[in-house]
This record gives sequence, C-alpha cells and structure tokens, in this order.
Amino acid sequence: MTPKYVPGADDPSVGLFREYLRLRTVHPEPDYDAALRFLNRIAEELELPITKIEVCPGRVVTIMTWEGTKPTLKSILLNSHTDVVPVFQEHWKYDAFSAFKDAEGNIYARGSQDMKCVTIQYIQAVRRLKAEGWKPMRTVHLMFVPDEEVGGHKGMETFVKHPEFQKLNVGFALDEGLANPGEGFTVFYGERNPWCEYKTHRTQGIHLSDQFQGTSDFNLRHVINSFLDFREKEKHRLNTSECFTLGDVTTVNMTMVKGGVAYNVIPAEMDVSFDLRIPPTDFERQIKQWCKEAGEDVTYEFAQKHMNQSVTSTDENDPWWSAFSATCKAMNMTLEKEIFPAATDSRFIRAVGIPAIGFSPMNRTPILLHDHNEYLNEQVFLKGIIVYEKLIPALAGVSAFPEEA
Repeated sequence: MTPKYVPGADDPSVGLFREYLRLRTVHPEPDYDAALRFLNRIAEELELPITKIEVCPGRVVTIMTWEGTKPTLKSILLNSHTDVVPVFQEHWKYDAFSAFKDAEGNIYARGSQDMKCVTIQYIQAVRRLKAEGWKPMRTVHLMFVPDEEVGGHKGMETFVKHPEFQKLNVGFALDEGLANPGEGFTVFYGERNPWCEYKTHRTQGIHLSDQFQGTSDFNLRHVINSFLDFREKEKHRLNTSECFTLGDVTTVNMTMVKGGVAYNVIPAEMDVSFDLRIPPTDFERQIKQWCKEAGEDVTYEFAQKHMNQSVTSTDENDPWWSAFSATCKAMNMTLEKEIFPAATDSRFIRAVGIPAIGFSPMNRTPILLHDHNEYLNEQVFLKGIIVYEKLIPALAGVSAFPEEA
C-alpha cells in the first residue's frame, strides 16, 4: 500500500496531490487515460476493488468500493471529477501543470481547488482509516467522473440513469464546494440552474438607405438591454442585502453575438447568446415577455436548460445533515450554508432523489476556481484530509433507517 510520491515533497499526501495535478486532464482534450492509470494504481495501493463503466465513447466513470459491514444499507458516495478547465498560460506565474509550490506552501496548478484537492483528500482519508483498522458500517464508494467541466452530459448526467449507478444503492453523497476566504467553511445544499440561451431576430433584406425600418440589430438591442438592465438590478440586490449570497440571485452574461456577411449589408438575421445561472424560480416567463416586447420576429431557444430545483435538507433532525454538521462542529468548524452559484454534478445526483452536499474544506483561501493562478496552500489541503477522516466514519455510521431494517 505504499504510494508513489513526488521527490522533494514535504509530505507524502502533498506529493501525491502534486503528482495528480500534473496530469493534463484539461479541456478540450483531457488526458483521461492518464487519470485512469493513476486511479488504477491508487486502487491497488488501497486494496479496493475498482469498477470502470464507459458511459459514452471515451468517457469512463471509475468507482472504488469499500464494502461496509452491513452492505445492504444505503451507501455513501464520495464524488469527484477528473477534468479541469482550460488555462491561458500567459496569465499564470508558473506552468499551470507544474504544481509549483512557493515558499509559503501555495501549490499553483489548474485543478488545485477545482477539484483535484478533494479527490486526493478522499483517497488519503480512506488510506489512513484503513491503516487504523477501521471498517465502515455502510459501504463507501469513491467515484471519479469525466466531463463535469463541460456540463456533465457524457459523465454524471448519463451515469445516474445507468443500471450500474442504481447498483451502488447510494443514500447520501458528498461532492465539490468552494473555498471560503474567511474562517468559515461553505456548504452547498442546492444549486442555481444553468441555462444557455440563444435569441434570434430574422427580417427581410433591407437596403442600407432604408435603415430606420425594423432591422435585426434594432430589435435585438431591445432584448440585450432588457437582459443587461436586469443584471444590474440583480447586482444591486446582491450588494445591498446583508443576507444574500451569489447563489440567491440570477447572474446574466452575454457570451456571443453573431450576424452579418459584409460591412455594407444589413444582416437578415442576428443571434445573441446569454449564460444564465438561476436560483429556484420561474424565470422563463420573464424571457418570453422581453422577446414579445422586442418584436414578433424575435425567438429564443436553449442550448442547455437544467430545470431540477431539488435541495438537500439541512434540518438538524435530518440524520445525514445531523451527522455531517455535528462532526464539523466537533472540529470547531463554522458552516455557512448556501446555494451553489454555478453548477456541479450534485444537481444530477439530487435530481434522482439522493441528498448531496457540496463541500470542499478550504477556508482562509481566495476563490480561484477557473481563474488564473489557481492555488491551494498545502496546510489547508492537509487539514482537509483530517476533516474527511472524521466525516467518512460519521456518515458511514448513520444508523439504519426503518425502511432499511
């Protein structure tokens, strides 16, 4: 069970973390084969059986299973994704895949926060628990999925409908969260819905000298103004409310504008695209109204529209939440409950009726996922392993429910 470590690492777990960070599982062409070889080796070290399911061509879900002493009970799922978002190397201090560690112990790499840290924290916590001779009552699954960063369509979204997922008999799941710049630790019990929307205006060809008719740019401008005015209102709500977080408001970003064939020809058609992140609410009614106001030739469609608005209970009487929160409280951790401002694979898990908490134990850390110079301090990383050393036994030890008897 001796792992392969990076020479010069101050701590074996840090060495393993940096090794994993060096794998270029980056879009648009993630090296998933390298990740699979890494996970194969880890499974051998942990002496855990490993299962691989190719849910789509070239997209493999990997599962390590630590069978519980009562395997018929609902299991615990520790989920993480293996892919990372692209980098713009010219904006980085160091090579984004070198896992450079500076004098303060900050480890710079794409995926250091999102979410290769959590993957290794799971692995090292399980390694320590096994070394101590501890055995779970409920079965614990460590799952590693592809393509989370591109929507999860060829990853978790497909896999939760697969018979192999049903066989896991999952009762509760942990997935990724976000860093917290303060002393607290953020936990996410729900998510905003990601909508990617295209709006189009079509018109008959118009001569340049007759520009004051209803041209596509004029009508589409009305839609753009409506969205951006709404964005400013949401920004004002966020900035003037002491209780709101980013997950409580709708964010709007105009991402693409297309149209035209030549500089001296009025386009017959123009498209504009928006990325929307929406908390539980009925927002499409507002979209329809804006399009109607802009003109009868303005239409819209969705490239992505996730509608599930399931949230996980954080009631103290809920056995799963009680086990999670009580364990954190015993470690003097302050939990800050929020709706996740973006989208993770947790939404697919919740959509099939399984409670899931988004949690990455990173406090005193700036939020740098998807950002240039993403880093995580090695001491924060190491403390996260200790957190999972406590959480895994607590969750796997939740007493059997009446329906499980």
